[in-house]
Amino acid sequence: MKVKKNRIIITILLVIGILTVVGLTAKDLVKDVNLGLDLQGGFEVLYQVEPLDDGDEIDDSAVQSTAQTLDSRVNVLGVSEPNIQIEEGNRIRVQLAGVEDQAEARELLSTQAELTIRDVDDNVLLSGADLVQGGASQNFDEMNQPMVSLQLKDPDKFREVTEEISQRPAGENLMVIWMDFEEGEDSFAEEVQKADPKFISAPSVSAPINSSDVMISGGFNGEEGLERAQNIAALLNSGALPVKLTEIYSNSVGAQFGAQALDETVTAGLIGVALVFIFMIAFYRLPGVVAAVTLTAYIYLTLLGFNLISGVLTLPGIAALILGVGMAVDANIIMYERIKDELRIGRNLKQAYKRASAASLWTIIDANITTMIAGVVLFIFGTSSVKGFATMLILSILMSFITAVFLTRFVLSLLIRSNFFNGRLGWFGVKESDRFNINEGKDIEHLSTPWDKFDFVGHARKFFILSGVLILAGLIVLSIFRLNLGIDFTSGTRADIETNGEATVEQVEAELSAMDIPPDSTTTSGENMVVARYAEDLSQDEVTEMQDTFEELYGSQPAISTVSPVIGRELAQNAAMALAIASLGIVLYASIRFEWRMALPSVLALIHDAFIMVAVFSIFRLEVDITFIAAVLTIVGYSINDTIVTFDRVRENLKKTRVIRKESQIDEIINRSLKQTLTRSVNTVLTVIIVVVLLVFMGSTAILNFSIALLVGLISGIYSSLFIALQLWGILKKRQFRKAEGSLTVYEEKKKDDEKILV
Repeated sequence: MKVKKNRIIITILLVIGILTVVGLTAKDLVKDVNLGLDLQGGFEVLYQVEPLDDGDEIDDSAVQSTAQTLDSRVNVLGVSEPNIQIEEGNRIRVQLAGVEDQAEARELLSTQAELTIRDVDDNVLLSGADLVQGGASQNFDEMNQPMVSLQLKDPDKFREVTEEISQRPAGENLMVIWMDFEEGEDSFAEEVQKADPKFISAPSVSAPINSSDVMISGGFNGEEGLERAQNIAALLNSGALPVKLTEIYSNSVGAQFGAQALDETVTAGLIGVALVFIFMIAFYRLPGVVAAVTLTAYIYLTLLGFNLISGVLTLPGIAALILGVGMAVDANIIMYERIKDELRIGRNLKQAYKRASAASLWTIIDANITTMIAGVVLFIFGTSSVKGFATMLILSILMSFITAVFLTRFVLSLLIRSNFFNGRLGWFGVKESDRFNINEGKDIEHLSTPWDKFDFVGHARKFFILSGVLILAGLIVLSIFRLNLGIDFTSGTRADIETNGEATVEQVEAELSAMDIPPDSTTTSGENMVVARYAEDLSQDEVTEMQDTFEELYGSQPAISTVSPVIGRELAQNAAMALAIASLGIVLYASIRFEWRMALPSVLALIHDAFIMVAVFSIFRLEVDITFIAAVLTIVGYSINDTIVTFDRVRENLKKTRVIRKESQIDEIINRSLKQTLTRSVNTVLTVIIVVVLLVFMGSTAILNFSIALLVGLISGIYSSLFIALQLWGILKKRQFRKAEGSLTVYEEKKKDDEKILV
């Protein structure tokens, strides 16, 4: 057969084109990625919008106007891309990536900004309603000292007020200027005795002032005074908040901590992906090279798509991108293993590719959709970084499907149709000596595998006992030790303090005690991290003091998270609901695509995997936070992926059996299906485990527990797919066989190559 060199040339040019585009634009693409708080440092806060006065109600317009006010205030901070989102339940989430002074950000956001001018008896003379909107500015007086200038709507009113004040005795002829005066708590008589009074200034008035301009000076000394004057002017121009803001969640990450986490995780990910490429090329030869090229395109397209939807990349998001490589690899492996099987029974290269391509398509679709269900549920019920993880996971699944199904098949098709490789099957990992002659009539079930001597069904009872022991042990451990729940679920404050190896836990505890905020518990995380936990929320002043102190001592601010009890309860409820809905969605889809006897064992296997992860975390006292739930749902997707692929092969073997006349045939189908797909299962999980292990040992400590959860789940997932799900299906199928009185018609031939399921 004539070799079509033009197809090889087209393939080479296509590969060169893909790699050239990636090489020339990858740097700019990465530069355009919006980094989350955990990667560049910053501040995040979730506010509950509440009425100022009892009896008032908060409606959508009040929340909208509050968000607009916050947005105008954020501009003062110089944050390049602030993210202000209105959430259900009258909540506003503010994310300020890259902000340097988190104390200033907090003050600007939460300050009521209601200016009042009062007399010494605290009676209101003028209020913010008397000011021209946007008329405040920061200027300098004759002594070049900072001051704030205000414009009044009615100069006559100001003249009348100053005239009345000027006639009072000395010491009482003062106009006291307040920001956020609290009735019943603040008073001039008390504050004037303090070295740092709450009011801004209290100038004396000796004569009526006939002007629309008010100059506030004094109390703005030095660089801090200038900054305070600028903030007051900005706050007045942004308008007073029409509501009360209660902080129910906050998270802060130092810029240095974020940059280090990014470097560690990206490095671990790149090494992991490179090892996956090497493994694929070594095991699958030419198709492995094609996979390496298309996986490169997958990573590039996923980042491009993420930028187009203005996604915010977080540490879990990077993990989702890297784990998406596993999904893309799996789609390739499913088809490559099928090509090898078809070649081994004697088909030529074109026939093998055509049959493998058709047989693997719906397997890949089923596997991707079930994982997508978990991603969508995560997106709906997740918050903040978890939602970012879900976004990247969903995008990764879509892009892996596009590259692995369309691009891989297109490139592989060009190479195969060139006829160059017809007599060179070693390029596809198949030796001529391992092939049957097509005239022998052999089928895939006749092929030998490395697992032929192992009787999976015969050892099923042992696996059930092992799982039972693990579950029982897990229940006992959980009943004694409970889960080590993080503040995401228990509420309180957590501070990750980077010490650069310059301090012990005891020294950090001593520093915190000196600040009068001794922690309830302290642990280490990695080599240079001390984690301090508090059962109660720390105040804004305490958080600021802690950040300033440790930045001065060790050169970086601690990453501090604060969660209120209401948020902790909601996260726990959402986590349980997410798991339930994801499981239900997978059951429904698997029931429609397969049968309920396959769907039910699949979900029981998922519950088994989730519980094993929980038990391991309980035994080793690893902290369970919101990213653990993301890990559990990810494993739900991966585990069902593996189970669905195996059940797909079971369905294919059932078609060939047509009529089951004895229970041993069911055992044969299970063993045959597992042996045929086990290499694919091992290779797929192995490629993902390579990446996850590197994330565990080289990635950021911020996602260490997340990575450990994934590792445990991956191992448990392949175990449950092989030894739990299919064995349970076998039990259910045998019961159906007995009810059918000894003969079970599984499939009936309708037309040639068109078979319809009857049960």
